[in-house]
Amino acid sequence: MWSDGKRHWRFEADPSIIRTSRHNQGVLRKTQRPYMSSAARRHRFTTDPRRELSFGERIRSIPNAFTQATKDETKVGLLLVAAALLALAWANSPFSGIYEAIANYEIGPASLHMHLPLNSWAADGILTIFFFVVGLELKTEFVTGALRDIREAALPMLAAFFGMVGPASVYLLTQVLTGSEAYHGWAIPAATDIAFAVALLGLFGKGLPPAARTFLLTLAVVDDLLAIIVIAVAYSTGLNFIALGCALLAIVLFGVLVQKRFMHWWALIPIAVIAWGFMHVSGVHATISGVAMGLLVPAARRRREPQWSHHLAEKLNPISAGIVVPIFAFFAAGVDIRSSGGIHEALVDPVALGVLFGLPIGKLLGIAGSVFILTKFTRLRLGAGVDQGDINAIALLAGIGFTVALLVAGLAFPEGSAHIPHAKLGVMLGTASAAIFGGYAVHRRAKLHARGPAAYARGTVR
Repeated sequence: MWSDGKRHWRFEADPSIIRTSRHNQGVLRKTQRPYMSSAARRHRFTTDPRRELSFGERIRSIPNAFTQATKDETKVGLLLVAAALLALAWANSPFSGIYEAIANYEIGPASLHMHLPLNSWAADGILTIFFFVVGLELKTEFVTGALRDIREAALPMLAAFFGMVGPASVYLLTQVLTGSEAYHGWAIPAATDIAFAVALLGLFGKGLPPAARTFLLTLAVVDDLLAIIVIAVAYSTGLNFIALGCALLAIVLFGVLVQKRFMHWWALIPIAVIAWGFMHVSGVHATISGVAMGLLVPAARRRREPQWSHHLAEKLNPISAGIVVPIFAFFAAGVDIRSSGGIHEALVDPVALGVLFGLPIGKLLGIAGSVFILTKFTRLRLGAGVDQGDINAIALLAGIGFTVALLVAGLAFPEGSAHIPHAKLGVMLGTASAAIFGGYAVHRRAKLHARGPAAYARGTVR
């Protein structure tokens, strides 16, 4: 304790106070050591930047460093971009044969109809973990988050719906105007990639009102839910009702156990794998099982226990964001443009054009247009400090549709169709356009200090 009555951590001792203790014996007798708690002492000796970590300590610190990195949305987005660009460059290089051999290498038990290539395992298998986390986040939002109050969530929820109608309309209009009949790809540009969009908002939108981020998060969560429904309804073929029934029974058993707080991994993981396997055989996309199980995890908090939906999402997010999604992007984005007729042939395909225009333009028209109409002719209002101009910029960012869009591109057309690589190329180009224009628009809006009627009166909004 210093003479000013305060404790100053890691400062020199106050010479006006002399304390004698076993720590001040010998040479340092009659001098005072600054107060430092045991936790602070451990922190000092374990995190001192001048102290070089041993090789073993560096190895042990990797999991914690990886977990911390996956909490940074910008780093996760950059990792996803790096995986996609690596796959695209490799698939169009002289070594493309190696990439194709890896992607098409088959593994798994054939007797269970699961002898699948690695790219199918990425899209139908491990991506289920990502959708399980999506289900957990949806449950949390519905019970304790932004979606629990329908009055506050109504505007972004409706904007999310029209944000899917807009891109689908642009895609279908493109097919009609070009005389194409590839209408089955209407859902490809409809989904927003929440990780990418929120990462860019955090990178370029520093200075925007907090309500702007809340709007985008709520919109993206509802967008994910709608995309899941579309995948389950529009892209499920050749249903095996016996397998589907078995999958539903396994999901119900999973739900009963988690509702009773039986959270033992050795029981839940095998049940989840069984549910996934039967769902895969049933004809419904296997990732739907992950969403269903995630939605069944309890989000209501009980005494002396965590909020399970949020707790499990935090535990699984490093695996989902740092491993699963980059692996999926690596296998999904490896489009060999040369084998599909070259870049010119791809860009004149109405499917690629519909996706390319649908992502940035369709999202802008659907989200910004619906918000303008709803706030003008209904009682719905934007959050504090958010203007229509902010929504326009956010709507452009919402045109970033990567993970789910690439998944739907592979489901919308028959295997081997030339439309699949063209649609994936359209997804990547449309996402890049939305990221560039959306990032610029958000950055411009973040630099404005005056908002609302005052901004228009002062002429700062154009």
